[in-house]
Amino acid sequence: MKSESNLNSLLSNIDDPADLRSLDTQQLIQLARELRHFLIESTAITGGHLAPGLGTVELTIALHYVFNTPYDRLVWDIGHQAYPHKVLTGRRDQLRTIRQLGGLSGFLKRSESEYDTFGAGHSSTSISAALGMAVAAQQKDEQREVIAVIGDGALTGGMAYEALNNAGDLDANLLVILNDNDMSISPNVGAMSNYLSRILSGRAYSSVREGSKTVLSTLPPPVKTLARRWEEHMKGMVMPGTLFEEMGFNYIGPVDGHDLPLMISVLKNMAKLKGPRFLHIVTQKGRGYEPAEGNPCTFHGISPFDPDTGKITKSGGKRSYTNVFSDWLTDMAAQDDRLVAITPAMREGSGLVKFSEQYPQRYFDVGIAEQHALTFAAGLACEKIKPVVAIYSTFLQRAYDQLIHDIAIQKLDVTLVIDRAGIVGADGATHAGLFDIAFMRCIPNMLILCPKDEAECRDMLFTAYRYPGPAAVRYPRGGGSGIKERVQMQALEIGRAERLRKSRAGKGKRIAILAWGDFVANCEPVAEALDCTLVNMRFAKPLDENLLHELAKSHDYFATVEDHAVRGGAGSAVDEFMQQYQYALPVLNIGTPDQFIDHGTQPEIYAQLGLDTEGIEHSIREFCLEK
Repeated sequence: MKSESNLNSLLSNIDDPADLRSLDTQQLIQLARELRHFLIESTAITGGHLAPGLGTVELTIALHYVFNTPYDRLVWDIGHQAYPHKVLTGRRDQLRTIRQLGGLSGFLKRSESEYDTFGAGHSSTSISAALGMAVAAQQKDEQREVIAVIGDGALTGGMAYEALNNAGDLDANLLVILNDNDMSISPNVGAMSNYLSRILSGRAYSSVREGSKTVLSTLPPPVKTLARRWEEHMKGMVMPGTLFEEMGFNYIGPVDGHDLPLMISVLKNMAKLKGPRFLHIVTQKGRGYEPAEGNPCTFHGISPFDPDTGKITKSGGKRSYTNVFSDWLTDMAAQDDRLVAITPAMREGSGLVKFSEQYPQRYFDVGIAEQHALTFAAGLACEKIKPVVAIYSTFLQRAYDQLIHDIAIQKLDVTLVIDRAGIVGADGATHAGLFDIAFMRCIPNMLILCPKDEAECRDMLFTAYRYPGPAAVRYPRGGGSGIKERVQMQALEIGRAERLRKSRAGKGKRIAILAWGDFVANCEPVAEALDCTLVNMRFAKPLDENLLHELAKSHDYFATVEDHAVRGGAGSAVDEFMQQYQYALPVLNIGTPDQFIDHGTQPEIYAQLGLDTEGIEHSIREFCLEK
C-alpha cells in the first residue's frame, strides 16, 4: 500500500480526545483515513487484532468527539476492536509495542490508561460492567454518560442477555451500542434506515413517544392494551429492534457505522435521551484494507505481514498441537460415527475447520457460550453420543459450574480438549491458561492428561476419548518437540507415568524430576547435567502413586516442573501425596508464581520466570545441591 506519512498531520497532533473535538467534519473524515492507515502499518510490524479495529475507526472517533471521555465512561467489549481507541487516547506512539514484553496490552487495561474504564479479555462483559458504572453514577448523583460497545459475536454470550434483562428493568443512564460487523442481526442499511435513525434519535420522536404514553394512560384498560399491541405490531414490521424494546430499551438503528457525520449526529441525539438506550450500527470488519475485507477471519488476529500484499511474513515453524488435534479428530470421527465436535466460537483457533467441512452435521459452534457448550455436551452424552469439546483453557473457566454440576457429578462421557494451556505469550494475563489443572484436579471423576510431544498428544486424545467419563487433555499454544505422530493410535494405561531417565548417582544426592506436558523437553538437558531421574508424569490426575512410592524411597529430593500455577497445580498433588504418606523428602515445586503473567513471547516469559532450561537447572541446583 502507498505510504501516507505526509498526510499524518492531523493524527500526529491528537494526543487525547480533547484534541479531536476542535476539528470540523471534513477534518474528522481525514483523521479517519489517517488512523486506518496507521493501524495497518503498525499491525503489519507487530501483528495483532487488525480487522476488528479497522471496522470501528469512525465509531471510535465519533464516541470520543461526542462524549466527554474519560468522565463519560466508555466500555469496550473484549478489546479486539479498541486499537483505534488506544491511538486516540495518548498511546499512538506506543502502538508498535503492542502485545510485546513491556509494551501495550492487546486488550483494555485499567492500569494502562484512565480511558480504559474496564479491563477485559473475555467477551460479553461490557453491558454488565457499564450497567454497574451507570448505577454507581446514579447512586452518587453524577451526571455522566456510560456507553457499552459490544459486537454481534459477543452478543451470543448469555451474560450479555442477563445484563440487558437487568438494565431494561432499571432507570440507569446507559447506552448500549451493538457493533454488528457481520450483519447477523439485520442487513437493513441504506438511505431509508438512516433517515429513520435520524428521526427516531431526535427530540421530535422522543416527544411523540412520551406524548403517546400520556395519551394511552388516559384510555380505558382494554383500549389501551389494544393500542399498545397495535403500536408494537407496526414497529415490529419495520424495525428490527422489537426484542430490545421489549427488554426496556429505546432502540435506534440500524445505522451505517462508517458514515461519520451520521454517527456524530445520532450519538448527539442519543446523548439527549435518558434511561436505557440501544444503538444498532452496522460496520465492515477490515474496512479500508482489501486483504482484511476479503479475509476478515485471518486478519482478526494476524501475525506480522507485508502491508502491500497482506501476506504473513513469518513462517509458522513447528507443527502445532492444534493441528495434531485437528487430524486426530477427523481420524477418530471416521472410526466412530457417535463422535460430535463442539466449540464456543473458536472454530479456527481450536483447529476445527477441517472437521466442520468433512462432518458438517456433526459439528456445532454454539457461539460465545461456554456454559451452554458444556451442558449441551452433557445432554448429548446422556443419549450415548460422544461429544468432544474444543475449548481454550482460559475460556473453560467460564463454564466451571457446568463442568462440576452437569458433567462430573453425573460422570458423563465428555472429552475436553484444552488448547492454549500454560503461558500463551502475546495475549497476556486474560488468556494465560495457568489454572485449569488446579480447578479440575479437585473434581471427582476427572481424568487430566498432559502430553509431552505431538505423538503422545495423539495417543492421549485417543485415551481420553475411550475413557467412560469426563476427561481432559491440555496442551500449549504453538508447536511441540517435533515428534511425528503414529497413524495407529494407542491407548495409555490410566495413571501410568513414564520414566525417561534413571539417576546413576551412588552415594551422592539423588534427585527425581517429575515433569508434566511439554516442559518435559525443558527438563531433559537438566536431568543429564545434574544426573537426575526424569519422569514424564503424563497424568495430573490420577498420579502414578506406585512409581512415586518407589522414587520417594530411593531419592533425596523431588523437583516438580509444570507450565501451570504452582499453587494448586500438579506439583501440589505430589505435595499432598508426600504428606498423606508421611514422606519427609524435600519437594521443590517449579511453575508460574502466584501472580498474573503479563504479555510477551513465550520464550521471553519462560526466561523471565525461570522456566526455561537454564532457569530450571538453576532452581534445582540452588534447592538440592547448594544446601
